[in-house]
Amino acid sequence: MRVADFFFDLPESLIARYPLAERRASRLLVLDGKSGDLRHRHFADMLEYLNPGDLMVFNDTRVIPARLFGRKESGGKLEILVERVIDSRRALAHVRSSKSPRPGSRILLDDGSGAEMLSRQGALFELLFDEDILPLLERIGHMPLPPYIERPDEAADRERYQTVYARHAGAVAAPTAGLHFDDELLAAIRAKGVETVFVTLHVGAGTFQPVRVEQIETHRMHREWLQVSQDVVDAVAACRARSGRVIAVGTTSVRSLESATDANGVLVPFSGDTEIFLYPGKPFHVVDALVTNFHLPESTLIMLVSAFAGYTETMAAYAEAVKQKYRFFSYGDAMFITRNPSPCGPENRS
Repeated sequence: MRVADFFFDLPESLIARYPLAERRASRLLVLDGKSGDLRHRHFADMLEYLNPGDLMVFNDTRVIPARLFGRKESGGKLEILVERVIDSRRALAHVRSSKSPRPGSRILLDDGSGAEMLSRQGALFELLFDEDILPLLERIGHMPLPPYIERPDEAADRERYQTVYARHAGAVAAPTAGLHFDDELLAAIRAKGVETVFVTLHVGAGTFQPVRVEQIETHRMHREWLQVSQDVVDAVAACRARSGRVIAVGTTSVRSLESATDANGVLVPFSGDTEIFLYPGKPFHVVDALVTNFHLPESTLIMLVSAFAGYTETMAAYAEAVKQKYRFFSYGDAMFITRNPSPCGPENRS
């Protein structure tokens, strides 16, 4: 399969650069994976598509204000994006500057604190900060808005680029399907008899990196840390026993659940890194339905959706979303997709 198979034209005007005033005020495009039928709804209408006994799986990672500004001792300006916190004072980070800092060199941050560059690990730099990282980021860090939003972060982004159920700090990008849920909607979902559980996957900046190969089968995914607990495993087993559906909120929840399956496709507890890449032809062992935002052309995320819903069905849905002027990407509208039992890839399109 070619990366170009997953391209679609998207007018710049459809990229959502700010969130709506209310989280659940967004639109919802409902795709029946079996029939390919589409329905245009509002996000709060999702309640109509949930059944008592279903299980919704959310990603409770918390976005950290991971972007820092400063300068090298020589005076050159630089920008840091913390990718992964290693311990209380060490982190792996992207560093953007005219010349890369060398091991042993000092970085001075805007508030006068600093860090030492310890080593380079591929595209990332290991930094040792003068103080604990998370309090430092909360004090002077900026929310790491995706590059396509094309504006500096604002005070409101601290709350809106964060799910209402975020608990475990470590992500540098939000699990954006979860941004549509508010406490009232979550209460209504539970009142309908739908169970909710949480996995944790710390979304990395690699989620925005373009696929730089022509054949997607040769693409290597970035690593992200996740945890699927025994409680989640038990909840999925109980959902199956009562003939409910497992509904993943966001592609990160999908990747968490599918990463935590054993060789027989059985969900087991898991904690560690994943590089799972789901594209047409790859099986799904756990997830029956998916809540997700609209994704970038030629991205690994639209490939995952195509694997779940079928290539032809996905691309038709995206064409309809563009035609109907849905809002795209992190602060945009959403889809509710039921899994296609016989999804085909681009090689089978008519």
